[in-house]
Amino acid sequence: MLRIATYNVEWFNALFDDEGTLLEDHEWSARQDVKRGDQLGALGIVFTALDADAVMVIEAPDDNRHRSTVRALENFAHAYGLRARQALLGFRNSTQQEIALLYNPDVFRAVHDPQGDETGKKGARDAPRFDGVFRFDVDIDAKPDLITFSKPPLEVRLEVKETGRILRLIGVHVKSKAPIGADSPDEVMRLSIDNRRKQLAQCVWLRQRVDQHLAAGDPVIVLGDFNDGPGLDEYEKLFGRSGVEIVLGENSEPELYDPHARMALGRRVGAMPVTARFYIHQEKRYLQALLDYVMVSSDILRDAAPRWRIWHPFDDPVCYHTLELREALLTASDHFPVSVDLTL
Repeated sequence: MLRIATYNVEWFNALFDDEGTLLEDHEWSARQDVKRGDQLGALGIVFTALDADAVMVIEAPDDNRHRSTVRALENFAHAYGLRARQALLGFRNSTQQEIALLYNPDVFRAVHDPQGDETGKKGARDAPRFDGVFRFDVDIDAKPDLITFSKPPLEVRLEVKETGRILRLIGVHVKSKAPIGADSPDEVMRLSIDNRRKQLAQCVWLRQRVDQHLAAGDPVIVLGDFNDGPGLDEYEKLFGRSGVEIVLGENSEPELYDPHARMALGRRVGAMPVTARFYIHQEKRYLQALLDYVMVSSDILRDAAPRWRIWHPFDDPVCYHTLELREALLTASDHFPVSVDLTL
């Protein structure tokens, strides 16, 4: 049994110095009312309990001329004795929130394996490389817009050492930008709609890549934080679908599957699974949302008997009744891990 997970760690970057050394002290972290040492200790508990063979880390530590994502993550794994102790980074970005894979080298061989052609500034229409430019008409004016990722997805060729089986992993962190610069309610709405269109175009780009893998017969797992989902906001009514639905597939039987997404798609009222918990200061309450997914292709679904789990401190009985883990999940991040167990 193999376990593959995704985990968005809020401001992981703030827990390391430029040498990748853990800042296990009593200074404030970037998380509200949480000390750096407390957040690191909580993350150690969560990653240890998760005990995954591979974790797609969303908002991984920054990578630039002075800092190394790989060094920071591998130092973290060593400090807490994790089996998933080797790190892989794809295209770095400028947001201080990288996408990286932390994996067990005894189980997997992993390489960054970007697909698609490189593009110039003019872009390309057919699933170019994720650090390039995608030409797509987002506002239906017969003029293609130029779409880019602020956080290019991480494409991983993952080989199971024992069997030689190859999996394609695509780590994702997509989000609709805030309406920065808007100075009126109408301008806020205009920019919000424009940014949501661009986010949906990014999901079309992702889906094109998924289609390429499916056509080639490659098992594929798309996992990460979509900041989007069925019924999440009012703009879905405007566009008629969410980005999650685009990536899953729009046929009656989607070619990618995530049971939590399917539950949300089929239920517009009543309780739904959630993966993130945010405090709304103006309203003095918590907002919960389903933002994180592990979507698998149907070949894996048929053959590997997958079992999904959201490591929610209140909704998962084991997490709730294990006090140390429950408190650690609340301290570590505003998102909770999502895992899938596969028999490969």
